[in-house]
Amino acid sequence: QVRLVESGGGLVQAGGYLRLSCAASGRIISTNRMGWYRQTPGKQRELVATIFSDGTTQSTESVSGRFMISGDTAKNTVNLQMNSLKPEDTAIYYCYGLISTESVRTPSPYWGQGTRVTVSS
Repeated sequence: QVRLVESGGGLVQAGGYLRLSCAASGRIISTNRMGWYRQTPGKQRELVATIFSDGTTQSTESVSGRFMISGDTAKNTVNLQMNSLKPEDTAIYYCYGLISTESVRTPSPYWGQGTRVTVSS
């Protein structure tokens, strides 16, 4: 199976910064993309940013210019540098990957356990 392990997160004041990291392991053949979702109580999970196997990236408008995604899908790692944090960024952040494995060749989504980010005003 595939396991995604996140690190980073925590409590920070508004205007501060945090860095999230994630690494995937297991019988991975290839990774199409990796990225981050976030979720707050009562809301749907929101896609924050993605990095693709060709190195291109995408991010949602609400974090554009503040968050930067980096990583290497060939090494199954992804990071999220979060600057100028706002209270509305408070959420649980989940790492995800669209990954092909030896047993499941079709690229399939895998998730980390989530890491909490709290931004105080």
